[in-house]
Amino acid sequence: MLVKPHSGPAPRRVLALADDLSGAAETAAALHLPGRIVLGPAATEPPAEGEALVLDLDSRQLTAEEAARTVREAVRDVVPGTVLIKKTDSLLRGNLAPEAAAYAQGADGLVIAPALPVAGRTVRDGVVHLHGIPLHATDAWRAETSPVPRSVAAALGDLRTASVPLAAVRAPRRDLTGRLHDLVAAGLRPVCDTETDADLDAITAAVLQLGPGIRLMGTGGLASALGRALGDADAPSRDSSPEGDRPLLIVVGTAEPIAVAQIAQLTEAGVCHIALPPDLLAEPGAALPLPVDPSGITVVSVDNSQGIRPGSARPVVAGLARSVAAVNRPADLVLTGGETARRVLDALGISRLRPVGQIHHGAVHCRTLDGRSVVTRPGSFGDTGSLLRIARALRPFHSFHPLARAVEFAASDSAPPVPAPAVPSSPVSSVPQGENQ
Repeated sequence: MLVKPHSGPAPRRVLALADDLSGAAETAAALHLPGRIVLGPAATEPPAEGEALVLDLDSRQLTAEEAARTVREAVRDVVPGTVLIKKTDSLLRGNLAPEAAAYAQGADGLVIAPALPVAGRTVRDGVVHLHGIPLHATDAWRAETSPVPRSVAAALGDLRTASVPLAAVRAPRRDLTGRLHDLVAAGLRPVCDTETDADLDAITAAVLQLGPGIRLMGTGGLASALGRALGDADAPSRDSSPEGDRPLLIVVGTAEPIAVAQIAQLTEAGVCHIALPPDLLAEPGAALPLPVDPSGITVVSVDNSQGIRPGSARPVVAGLARSVAAVNRPADLVLTGGETARRVLDALGISRLRPVGQIHHGAVHCRTLDGRSVVTRPGSFGDTGSLLRIARALRPFHSFHPLARAVEFAASDSAPPVPAPAVPSSPVSSVPQGENQ
């Protein structure tokens, strides 16, 4: 469909789609609009004017057909004038091709910008680079079962695309808008090279100029650019809720190597650490007892010190979620990994979140309807001090005493035995990894 440049004020009603919960939270924080996160795939109400509705489709682990159907249903009854953005994984993981094809259906056009400069993820010549190295030359897909795509176009499968080089992105606004207009009018989906946030700002401004019928697809970096265009980046946090005396439970559900050092910093600061055996977690219906510190901080992870068994991630994460849900008192939560976050909140019956800010990039602080804090963070985000920084932000008055104590773990007669974790003698090598979810 031929589109004409849009000269009216930029609309502020935003619907954002994400394929996992940590991505949904990252997007909600980036948009800088009053908003809500709904654990979908369906939403009961469309976004209001001036609001961002971020819908977690929970489609990362679905089949291609199921994922495409979920996206089609999410955009089927969009209110006219709504700006649409689909958040994608910056490493091109998930059901990217079928979801993109479904998302493009019924739109005037689709513009794709999958870079995330803040995390060193850029696009040059249509190829995702990770800190300057082409994605297919890194080990970022080590936990995936399919081959890594060698370009964005390859990851999008049969979708008809056209590369927009960096020189065109950095051309005068009028020229970039005209180029995108011409490509969309020809039935192509522009894939934009991007190296900086300024590049994303230029792409976003051009798309908004073309009108709300042109849909955006990209990472949290593109959502941030949309937030800078439509939202209020200087708006103060809307959170004034006290933390109360709830325990803080940090659930590490990622096999990213850096998680080892992140847990080590917590244990060195005196935080109790519980490492749960993956074989027991994977048993159907298993819910292992967690001796959560009732007035302090506890970190729980999956003990993968013997290696990760291929195909074990989903049942292990499900068992981890059941174990967290079985804790006998409400807790504030820090959840790493989108799959882990979603399964834990599903097990707790939590389907709505209100974003209130970011502790650091990707570590998004939300509130539940009953006032509990939930911080979500992608497994690959954050430096070695990430989890300790999050814990200190949520518990600023907590006394962190280095190597204060180890957890004394005693399983009940009705639960499988779980070994008692000890404070590691070597901060990095002794702390087990979690699942890559």
